[in-house]
Amino acid sequence: MKVGFIGCGNMASAMIGGIIRNQVVTAQDILASAKSEASREKAAKNLGIRLTASNKEVASFADVLILAIKPFYYQEVIAQIRDDVKEDTVIVSITPGKTLEWLEEQFGRRMKIVRTMPNTPALVGEGISCICPGPGATQEDTDKVCEIFSGFGKTEIVTEPMIDVFVGVSGSSPAYVFMFIEALADAGVSEGMPRAQAYRFAAQAVLGSAKMVLETGKHPGELKDMVCSPKGTTIEAVRILEEKGLRSAVFEAAKACIIKAREV
Repeated sequence: MKVGFIGCGNMASAMIGGIIRNQVVTAQDILASAKSEASREKAAKNLGIRLTASNKEVASFADVLILAIKPFYYQEVIAQIRDDVKEDTVIVSITPGKTLEWLEEQFGRRMKIVRTMPNTPALVGEGISCICPGPGATQEDTDKVCEIFSGFGKTEIVTEPMIDVFVGVSGSSPAYVFMFIEALADAGVSEGMPRAQAYRFAAQAVLGSAKMVLETGKHPGELKDMVCSPKGTTIEAVRILEEKGLRSAVFEAAKACIIKAREV
């Protein structure tokens, strides 16, 4: 299986690193395009893959073609490559806002198109991606995409309307979590804890808490209650978080993100 990436930025590099590390395909079976010579040299050095300046070359090479570019480049790039894509190539989108119907209109014919959304923890092999096959994609095509994306995390099949919801809940939410970790660490620093140590303590608490949700199957509220002893320190902190509107702030932020994803 030959995998092509049009675009080789941070997300593409994270994906490629995981794919190679987990031996989904070899580095020599990946061809990526990047505009600048500096970007191509950096990717070749860090990833060991083949690089080109030509999007058309990647399109004609790939069995699975991943469009790893910003949403506003999609129309221009598809117009450039659509005559070079083989009939049996699986086209993978990783952008919000561009629907399966819109993507097929840009190619001007029925294509094997799969919409996906990864997230940045792919960089450390802990990403999660939603996968939505289009009407032209077979189960085998979908399985190929899931196999590639499992190289850098977990995958789940969703319906197309859920892709934009995924953006708010999981695609963009690492940024919210990083802000939470930073705020926890700042509190520690304000009380004399060394910053590097504060980041480690805060980050490990978030990692362990997430693992408890995933592995115990318990409701997050139940797990919270387990930590909150009567007249204890934790319930006092929870009282302040409720007073300051933590839940509402997160809820509204995620909703705004979802609405924006639909408009891209």
